[in-house]
Amino acid sequence: MSQKFDVNFVKAAKPAGGTAIVLQAQDSIGAPADADPAGVVARAADVGRFRGKALKSLDIVAPHGSPFDRIILVGLGDPAKIVAHDWLKAGGVAAAKARDAESVSIYLDAAGVEVGGQAAADFALGLLLGAYRFDTYKTKKDEDEQKANGKKPVKVTIVTAAAAAAKKAFDESEAIAGGVLLARDLVNEPANVLGPVEFAAKAKALEKLGVEVEILTEREMKRLGMAALLGVAQGSARPPRLAVMQWNGGKPKDKPIAFVGKGVVFDTGGISIKPAAGMEDMKGDMGGAAAVIGLMHTLAARKAKVNAVGILGLVENMPDGNAQRPGDIVTSMSGQTIEVINTDAEGRLVLCDALWYCNERFKPQFMIDLATLTGAVMVALGSHHAGLFSNDDTLSARLTAAGLATNERVWRLPLGREYDKMIDSKFADMKNTGGRSAGSITAAQFLHRFVKDTPWAHIDIAGTAMGSPADEINQSWGSGFGVRLLDELVRAQYES
Repeated sequence: MSQKFDVNFVKAAKPAGGTAIVLQAQDSIGAPADADPAGVVARAADVGRFRGKALKSLDIVAPHGSPFDRIILVGLGDPAKIVAHDWLKAGGVAAAKARDAESVSIYLDAAGVEVGGQAAADFALGLLLGAYRFDTYKTKKDEDEQKANGKKPVKVTIVTAAAAAAKKAFDESEAIAGGVLLARDLVNEPANVLGPVEFAAKAKALEKLGVEVEILTEREMKRLGMAALLGVAQGSARPPRLAVMQWNGGKPKDKPIAFVGKGVVFDTGGISIKPAAGMEDMKGDMGGAAAVIGLMHTLAARKAKVNAVGILGLVENMPDGNAQRPGDIVTSMSGQTIEVINTDAEGRLVLCDALWYCNERFKPQFMIDLATLTGAVMVALGSHHAGLFSNDDTLSARLTAAGLATNERVWRLPLGREYDKMIDSKFADMKNTGGRSAGSITAAQFLHRFVKDTPWAHIDIAGTAMGSPADEINQSWGSGFGVRLLDELVRAQYES
């Protein structure tokens, strides 16, 4: 469970015990007089060789003459080099230090550092994201975990001259945090708890925020001709679902923007079964759907002025006697036929019907799909960039800019006629894999055949949605990657 923080912004505060966190610019060590009346901070920093370097910290316990039980110094680094994401990371460091505190006062205004309302809100967002832990199924916790998981939130008072602007900006930060943490929860849940039906119920719960939600059952998808998606699901005892979410925050006449998520709640590989080692990680093969539902939560919670559609293709890929076989040919909703070469290349079969449905029904301005689609993208980019493929240079550039702004970075990889030929089939219109070479590209090329001329981007998040390296704002196996990226895209294009 995440540590809960009750965050408040004030211009000034009377010290009242507990923990003080004081941000420091590099080589400008000090603390406000009310937090450090005895002047122990400078001496302690000198003894501890603390210089305020970025994300470094110093814990001063029971400081002499101080109204606080602890004073924790957190470095911001060189003021000239601080960027927006640095505030999130500093908040994450503070979250780690505040987990066992009863109350926390955070002095944000470091010497020589310009702190605006957005920077303060970003710091608080980092605080919320960095506090997240998923230990729902642990029955034994150590003393610190028990304190952190207590029902009473830690009272956090952030002291800054920009308090009024910070309060306003923090409303949106809380909405972003809610979406990211929802996505993390879903990726972290075990597959025996979170099946397609249960995932669809999570989407339905967004109605409380004003999102319109429809859940299509197997029968309805059969009527629509979604044989590609249904073929993936036919080996599982758990029925598939298609969740359709609509947030109508823009003008009624405005076309929506659309987001489609791969939601394979567990992927054994089907008949083309995966190796046993590491298969447990395939509970996270719905990271794309988790990002889309998290985004829809965020847009609704912050009352975004845009019309947005979120679609989740929810299935489980299992190898029973009714499972799809290599060599089977299915007819997608588009009418195009697909030879199934490998049943472990299943995500693109789910997405192709979901994309076609989205495009035909909603006629969106653009479509973006997110999917933990290929291991090949991890070979190419590791865990620090997601793979980006697009038929539209403008949309691609906007996603790249949003990735740089949020540090949820994407790297564009090519599409082209030569790659498209690799998925031509002797027996059907196409096959679902082009082999090992250019595996991420041919997967994207497959999806490209189902979007017509609509501006579209495919983001392969196999390396970033789960098991990516821990950092200051994420200590979780499930990262929630994509929520902040896409929210920034929406904000920059429609609300700036």
